[in-house]
Amino acid sequence: MIKYTLIRSNRKTLGMQIKGTELIVRAPLRAPQKQIDAFVSENTAWIERNMKKAENQQDKAEQQGALTEKELGELAERAKKYIPQRVAYYAPKVGVTYGRITIRNQRTKWGSCSSKGNLNFNCLLMLTPPEVIDSVVVHELCHRREMNHSERFYTHVLSVFPEYKKWHGWLKKNGGVLLKRMTSVGPNEDDED
Repeated sequence: MIKYTLIRSNRKTLGMQIKGTELIVRAPLRAPQKQIDAFVSENTAWIERNMKKAENQQDKAEQQGALTEKELGELAERAKKYIPQRVAYYAPKVGVTYGRITIRNQRTKWGSCSSKGNLNFNCLLMLTPPEVIDSVVVHELCHRREMNHSERFYTHVLSVFPEYKKWHGWLKKNGGVLLKRMTSVGPNEDDED
């Protein structure tokens, strides 16, 4: 049996994720243990594939070295100058306004958009190609039109940034290594699911 950490909550379905190199299984409060174990067993191939990927990312991150607090601070300063310019450039193209822009040191997210239109971006974006930054900026701005990931949402994204899939793919492939280079959890951390 695969080892995992179980988190029960008021959810309706079973779910799982790899966090670091740990398997987290989320289950409804009353889900029988037998059902949870069967769910894990049925998804062995997915778990093994993603655990291997997480381990490879961890190895690459260790080879590149952990980012120091000073390096993270420098990335944040660069991001505070660069990313708001990109937001200002793309907002009229998306046809939206926005609120406050915050740069954070995050272990799980590249960006987010609140219902009030405030935008958050990960300072680690400064370690990616400019096109990746633009893809995240456009993605978050399009949430001002659609607060979901529906087909309509992606139609907006692609109409503004036609190469979105290519650069989003780059981030999916390489972003995990960058996130694992974070050294410690700081006050700007947003490690929520």
